[in-house]
Amino acid sequence: MRRLLLFGGLVFILVILGPIFVNGLNPSLNDDVLGLIVFKADVQDPHGKLASWNEEDDSPCNWDGVKCNPRSNRVSELVLDGFSLSGKLGRGLLQLKFLRRLSLAKNNLTGSLSLNLSQLSNLRTVDLSENGLSGPIPIDFFQQCGSLRSLSLAKNKFSGQIPTSLSSCSMLATMNISSNQFSGQLPAEIWSLYGLRSLDLSDNFLEGEIPMGIEGLSALRAINLHKNKFVGEIPDGIGGCMLLRSIDLSENSLSGGLPSSMQKLSFCNDLSLQSNAFTGNIPDWIGEIRSLEALDLSDNTFSGQLPTSIGQLRSLKLLNISTNSFLGVLPESMNGCVNLLVLDISHNSFSGNIPSWVFRLGLQQLIFSENRLVGSMENAFAASTENSRQKLVALDISHNTLSGEIPSAIGYFSSLQILNLSKNSLVAGIPSNIGELKLLDILDLSENQLNGSIPSEIGGVASLDKLILEKNFLTGDIPTSIGDCSMLTYLSLSQNDLTGPVPEAIAKLTYLQYVDLSSNKLTGTLPRELANLGRLLSFNISHNQLQGELPAGAFFNTISPSSVSGNPALCGAPVNRTCPIVLPKPIVLNPNSSDSAPGSIPTNFGHEKKILSISALIAIGAAVVIVVGVIAITVLNLRVRSSASRSAAALTFSGADDFSHSPSTDANSGKLVIFSGDPDFSTGTHALLNKDCELGRGGFGAVYRTVLKDGRSVAIKKLTVSSLVKSQDDFEREVKKLGEARHSNLVTLEGYYWTSSLQLLIYEFVSGGNLYKLLHEESGGNYLSWNERFNIILGTAKSLACLHQMNIIHYNLKSSNILIDGSGEPKLADYGLARLLPMLDRYVLSSKIQSALGYMAPEFACKTVKITEKCDVYGFGVLILEIVTGKRPVEYMEDDVVVLCDMVRGALEEGRVEECLDGRVQGKFPAEEAIPVMKLGLICTSRVPSNRPDMAEVVNILELIRCPSGSQDELG
Repeated sequence: MRRLLLFGGLVFILVILGPIFVNGLNPSLNDDVLGLIVFKADVQDPHGKLASWNEEDDSPCNWDGVKCNPRSNRVSELVLDGFSLSGKLGRGLLQLKFLRRLSLAKNNLTGSLSLNLSQLSNLRTVDLSENGLSGPIPIDFFQQCGSLRSLSLAKNKFSGQIPTSLSSCSMLATMNISSNQFSGQLPAEIWSLYGLRSLDLSDNFLEGEIPMGIEGLSALRAINLHKNKFVGEIPDGIGGCMLLRSIDLSENSLSGGLPSSMQKLSFCNDLSLQSNAFTGNIPDWIGEIRSLEALDLSDNTFSGQLPTSIGQLRSLKLLNISTNSFLGVLPESMNGCVNLLVLDISHNSFSGNIPSWVFRLGLQQLIFSENRLVGSMENAFAASTENSRQKLVALDISHNTLSGEIPSAIGYFSSLQILNLSKNSLVAGIPSNIGELKLLDILDLSENQLNGSIPSEIGGVASLDKLILEKNFLTGDIPTSIGDCSMLTYLSLSQNDLTGPVPEAIAKLTYLQYVDLSSNKLTGTLPRELANLGRLLSFNISHNQLQGELPAGAFFNTISPSSVSGNPALCGAPVNRTCPIVLPKPIVLNPNSSDSAPGSIPTNFGHEKKILSISALIAIGAAVVIVVGVIAITVLNLRVRSSASRSAAALTFSGADDFSHSPSTDANSGKLVIFSGDPDFSTGTHALLNKDCELGRGGFGAVYRTVLKDGRSVAIKKLTVSSLVKSQDDFEREVKKLGEARHSNLVTLEGYYWTSSLQLLIYEFVSGGNLYKLLHEESGGNYLSWNERFNIILGTAKSLACLHQMNIIHYNLKSSNILIDGSGEPKLADYGLARLLPMLDRYVLSSKIQSALGYMAPEFACKTVKITEKCDVYGFGVLILEIVTGKRPVEYMEDDVVVLCDMVRGALEEGRVEECLDGRVQGKFPAEEAIPVMKLGLICTSRVPSNRPDMAEVVNILELIRCPSGSQDELG
């Protein structure tokens, strides 16, 4: 409290009594303490960088970031660069009357520049760069800045025009206001700052012409107007700034030619004029600027031939004249540019052969792409020296008309990282010593006339990132050594004549993202190991002769059909061709031989050798299975009906006393358990045998409605799987667990009834019908709105998440098991009934829930894959698509079967996803919700269980997709 009162008093003295205090007393060190403490109060210091600032100190000279004049002991420098401070610039700084340097760069300060720092008459340096300061510069900010030498406001969010009062800063030597949002024209007053050495106005929105008068800045060393909106010509007066070393006028809309006065800039090292609209020839006097080290004229409209005088630029290290309209041949005089490291003449119309001198200069980058160069590369490569070969890092001569072979000398350029010879007319094979280029990142030899095989030595280029050999005449197998290119992310071998299989070694390339092997003659099956390529974005194997099933993996489950088309023997969902099921061999006994091995085909039967075809065997086997199944089901139904009639009769006539809570299970009584309350159940027993009260039938039994004595309706499911249910103890244990599942979106299980021949489940009664009828049987235009559909999806997701949290799997998710209550809320029914079976035999189970066709996860058909909660996730994904599209999971057309998941996935890949929305309410669908929901449905229906999210994650995603509540009423 004492510190708080003391601090409050100090602030009061500073703000209210400051002038009196200063004028009435001798200068005190406390002035600086007070100013800095008030500054500290206006900022946040998350890392405690200002912890040493203590208001009880007599002097701030030992505080972090503070430096004092040793003679006066007054603060002369405040340097808090990179302290992570946030907040605003407070008025406390104005108390530092002897401050010469203020540097607050690389912090998070925000707000406007409200302080008039010109009141600090001793300021020499101000650096507020790399913060979040915004707004216009106050008009009077520069009115009293005669002492200011350096100003940096770079990389903030300042806007508005540059104040003309800037001319008051007559001593300013360095000005950097780059990377802001300044607009308007450049004030001509800026040229009156005769002491200016460096001016950086780049990356703003300044416009108009560059004002005349720049020649007055005789001390100017560097000017940067990069990335603005300047128009017109370069002022001729620029030649008067004869000390200029760096000129950057790039990325504007400047036009015209280069002013002749520029030849006076003999000290200029860096001239960047790229990305403008300059025209005309490069003048001969360019060779007079002997100090030039970097000349960038790219992306303009210069034309004509290069002047021979360019060879006089012996200091030149970078020459970029790309994307212009230059023509002719490169002048031989350029071999005088002995220090040249980067030469880019791409995107022009240069002609002739590749000059031999280019490989003698010791270049690091040689970019000649998209010109009209002709002839062989052999002579130019032969002229290279050992020194030059070791320096070259990038060689791009693509998109010309080169002919002949790729010189074998290419293997000697040991430092090459980029080699692009694509889009020429090169012939013969790929040199085997290409494997000597150990540092190569990109190899592009596409669109030539290369033949022969891909050399196995390619595996020696372990650093290779992109290998592009498409559109050639390459033959033979894809070398297995390609698996040694462990860094490969991009592989394109399409449109060649490659044969043989896709090598399993490709599966070792774990960084692969893009693979194109299309339009070859590849054969065999795809290695299953390809499914392990977790970074794949595209894998095109179309138009080959591949066969068999696609690998089962995250990417291949959703691969585009166009990426696998044109392979008649390939099977799987993407090609809409079912893979043949591998069945065990049928047992065929030879009646003429007692020692025939099971499974063998008789060699002599009826005096004739008869061999059954595979299709005949499958047909016979299927017929036998069907006949046995029909007989078994008939017998089972007769038993169930007989026992159910007896038990129902006993239930109906024995009265309420028979539903005691005792464990008695004799033939004339049963065990009734109600989980909450003890209603009189007897009045509803007539419903068990009354067809008029039947609500529906499913795989596990029929459901009836009955009314209790208290007037409450309940739904009773009479199980018709009595011969399959567990023992009474196991049955009761499982039912009680289901009874513990309580959620507003679950149909509540209220109790059960047990006898050895009859089992009943008692549920709450839900009056609104089921989702299937609302989606597919509703008429009269009373269709579900998007709001209602989304709420059903979200409510169902929450109910499944609740079940999964209790380790209960639904197993039978479908739209007919989503009931709608009187308030429109979804309630999930029939959950967990498979737990009542003695074992989760997936074939028995699938026969019981065969009405859920289209919702069943692929693992139901595979004995080796465990049935988990991810089966429910798959069914839920199908349910999402059904709700959004209004289509059934499987639609049977006249001559086709349409699977909903495949239809939506194909539409998404082709950009037609909005066509899938239910047309009955399409005008009211918010695309920002409906499309992400459909994509979520596709993710949930991944063929690989591990790739599906769990239901808790699904709920979170749906809640993130939900639009703000303000827009929902309109959509309802």
